[in-house]
Formats: sequence, structure tokens, C-alpha cells
Amino acid sequence: MTLLDRKAALPDAAPLRRPAAVRLLWLGVLVLVVLVLVVASVAFGTRPVSLEEIGNALTGHAGGVGEAAVIARLPRTVLALLIGAALALSGMTMQAVTRNPLADPGILGVSGGAALAVVIGIAFFDISSPYAYMAFAIAGAAAAAVFVYAVGSLGRGGATPLKLALAGAAITAAFTSLVSAILLPRVDLLETFRFWQIGGVGGATWDRILVIVPVLAVGAVICVVTARGMNSLALGDDMATGLGEHVARTRLFASAGAVILCGAATAIAGPIAFVGLVIPHLCRLLVGTDHRWLLPYCALAGAALLVLADIVGRVIAPPNEIEVGILTALIGAPVFIAIVRRQKVREL
Repeated sequence: MTLLDRKAALPDAAPLRRPAAVRLLWLGVLVLVVLVLVVASVAFGTRPVSLEEIGNALTGHAGGVGEAAVIARLPRTVLALLIGAALALSGMTMQAVTRNPLADPGILGVSGGAALAVVIGIAFFDISSPYAYMAFAIAGAAAAAVFVYAVGSLGRGGATPLKLALAGAAITAAFTSLVSAILLPRVDLLETFRFWQIGGVGGATWDRILVIVPVLAVGAVICVVTARGMNSLALGDDMATGLGEHVARTRLFASAGAVILCGAATAIAGPIAFVGLVIPHLCRLLVGTDHRWLLPYCALAGAALLVLADIVGRVIAPPNEIEVGILTALIGAPVFIAIVRRQKVREL
């Protein structure tokens, strides 16, 4: 079989190609959706504000309560954009590297490993710097990713999608139990991390955003650089090698980008699940399977999803707020079940 024949034989490859004009159109739509959601995020909350008050706040005329509310909501809106984009890119990269449609930082235990590492760092090493938080989180995410893949590779058939998902679920449960065991004797830490473990962007500040942006930029650049290699991995290891791709190196670098994005996002916002699962599948329907196009699509769609979840969490039960981690779980769990049932979880 020739190279062209093997490419044509790949499942669902042809129907998922999109013309460049269609891709650019959907990209423009996503940009517009993100802009609308950003305006809605600063406008809606415990006290709704008008467009005039938003304009006054953005131009420096913050003399009223409405303008003050806008200024207070801007950091959480920006943080939601960054965290949503990071988790979506991380999930897309994990799915490409493992060719696993169920791959997601939360499902594969990567977020859980990052959370456990942060809790260990605070409880036993007394870390307090945001950079220390991210260092521990990235190290924990990397260790969890390696551990889950090793466990999922045991037995006949190697690391199948379902085995990885089951291994990730089991290890996530173990990590959650360890976090609780560490925090329960420490009442002072328990109250602080009770909400962090759910996942949210409510405590956003500009200082935290400035700390996380360079780290997320490094992770995103790694994913961009390896996008072409991820396209080769989608053809299978043998085909990718035949096309001149260094499979092991591409997997290592792409995985590093995914781990950095997931670890940094988890350190700042807590473990937020299912964003990295839902968004890549949605974007493939819009743009196809070319990861060079999927990168900007996933970043925009992930940012839009988390901002939308934050808005809904603020307005659904005022004056209380529902953390975004709860809402993304409500959205993602049905999608996860649907993917498991569809076509017996074939590889990507």
C-alpha cells in the first residue's frame, strides 16, 4: 500500500478536512464570541453594570460603584481566558500524543498530580511564592502523566484509550484521598484549599496573572512548535517515522508543553476538569484534524468556555457563586460518556 493509500484509509480523515475560507470564517466567529463573553463577564455579576460604566472604567474614569465593579471583574475575566486556553491546548496535545480521544488533564490524573504536589509543597515545605506553586505543580503533573501512562500500558494491548482513562480515574481518586489526608489534620490549610480543590478563578489578581503568563507562553510555544509533528503522529508511529519524524522526541516535547500548561493552570486556579476533553472534539468538527489550525481554535474555544462558565456561576444563584470547576464537570461528564460509547473508543 502506498503512502497516499494509507492516508486515505485513515478513519474519518476526509470528512474532517475544511477549506481555508471555512476555517477562517469559524476562527472569526470564535474571536467574536470571545469578545462578547468578555464584555458580558465584566457586565454581569452581583451588580450588573451598563456599557457606559464599562467604557468609563476602561478609559480611567472610575468614579462610581459600577466602574469599580468593572475594574474588580477584569482580572478574573483575563484569568479565565488564560486558564481556559491553557487547559484546552493541554488536552488537545495529550489527545494527539496518546492518540486517545479520552485524554484530558483531569481524566488522566495530571491535574490531580499537580494538585497533590502543591498541597505537599505547602504542608511540608512551606512554599508561598507563586513560582514555587507552579514549579511543584508542573513537577507533580509530569510525574502523574508518566505514572498513569506506565500503569495504562500494563497488560495485553498496551496503552489503549480505555485503559488509560481507567488508570487515570483510579489514580486521580488516590491523589484526591492523599490530598484530604494531608489537609485534614491542618485546619488552617483545609479552609483555604477547600475552594481551590474545586477549581475557580474568583481570587484573580493582576499579580497572579503576570506570574502565570510567561509560563503559559512557554507551554503554548512548545505546542505550536510541535504542531506539525503531532499531525505526523496522527498517522501512526510507523508512518510518522517513514515521513522522517522523530516520534519519541516529538512525543516528549509535546508532552512537556501539555504538562507545563496544565501544571501552571492548576497551580493558579485549582484542578478544573473536562475543558481539555470537550474543546478539542468540538474544534475538530469545525476545523478538521490539522493541529496547526486546532491550536488557535482550541485556545479561543477553551477561553470562551471558561469565561462562560464563570459568568453562569456568578448569575445563577446570586449573591453566591458556583465555581467554574463544578460547571465544567456538569458539561464535560455527558460528553465523556458519549465519547466512551461512540464507536467503542477508537484511537484518534
